[in-house]
Amino acid sequence: MSEEQELVRDAMREFAADAIRPIARECDEAGAIPDDFLETAWTLGLTSTQIPEAFGGAGEERAMVTNAILLEELAHGDASLAIAAMAPSLFANAILDQGTDEQKQTYLPLFCGGSFATGSLAASEPGPLADASRPRTRAETKGDSFVLSGRKTMVVFGDRASHFLVTAALGDDLAAFIVPRDASGLRISDPEKKMGLRGLVTTALELERVEVGRDALLGGPEGADVLQILNVSRTALAAVMLGLSRAVLEYCVPYAKDRVAFDEPIAKKQSIAFRLAEMHIEQHATRMLVWRAASLLEHGEDATKAVWQARSYAAEKSMWIADNGVQVLGGHGFIREHPVEMWFRDARTLGVLEGMVAI
Repeated sequence: MSEEQELVRDAMREFAADAIRPIARECDEAGAIPDDFLETAWTLGLTSTQIPEAFGGAGEERAMVTNAILLEELAHGDASLAIAAMAPSLFANAILDQGTDEQKQTYLPLFCGGSFATGSLAASEPGPLADASRPRTRAETKGDSFVLSGRKTMVVFGDRASHFLVTAALGDDLAAFIVPRDASGLRISDPEKKMGLRGLVTTALELERVEVGRDALLGGPEGADVLQILNVSRTALAAVMLGLSRAVLEYCVPYAKDRVAFDEPIAKKQSIAFRLAEMHIEQHATRMLVWRAASLLEHGEDATKAVWQARSYAAEKSMWIADNGVQVLGGHGFIREHPVEMWFRDARTLGVLEGMVAI
């Protein structure tokens, strides 16, 4: 880890401890994230600093590994709030990496103002066999326009996003379209009720022959590398699950040292000690996979295999670690006095956020 990455890590760790962890339970109970938190997170410049100066940003270099470190620290505070803080970046970076000059000039300045603003990636679809890289949502040409039909689910900030980046099949190709929230034929559901990530508002989208202009096709006539956008999203998701895993472990270790049963701390019981050691090992293994995927993306190499390995491993092991965290706490593991039950629910939801890992 470089000196700059250590500075970023320390700053985000402090922010997570001071601004995220204290309100995490409140957000989970309320099913919403306070606007003042979003405004506070916006002042960190997580999105605008990586947008070029020509579009109103700070023009700092974007490093995927550094962003993975940053996301882990935020998610150590809370997964819902971490995703909320970084959601605008996923939309803005897709425009920055894949958009035409006109699209960059139109949309990137929206993310460089003084107040929180967001677009949203709409890639997930309902159904147990859904695969974001093979969407059922279809796009067809109609003169100088495209017509979109399909359904999306788990769309982050669907209640407030100004635009949606909708993935769809265009003939045999995978394409993405920039759709304004007021587009005719676009219906946005009420907030979805979820097992976990309750604080993070997600909605479903129904596109009933939504017509958009040719300029809505990301990347213009040549299209965009949508798989690359999904790879970035999946790596970010894996980093969030890594942060959650670390939160569980770092809560369980001191608990096991303090909790006394049969006249000694349960951490001295072999079954508990081995369990904690295995949780520690799996957390570090996940980090190596996440960093490898992020590094390949950062250097412009084919990262699809590494990204899927990181995402699937993080989903499986974060759930395993959270489940074992509940076991370590025993009866305390499923009451709301302790955050582990919330992290367990979040881990389960994160694992299926873009479809089942097992398929």
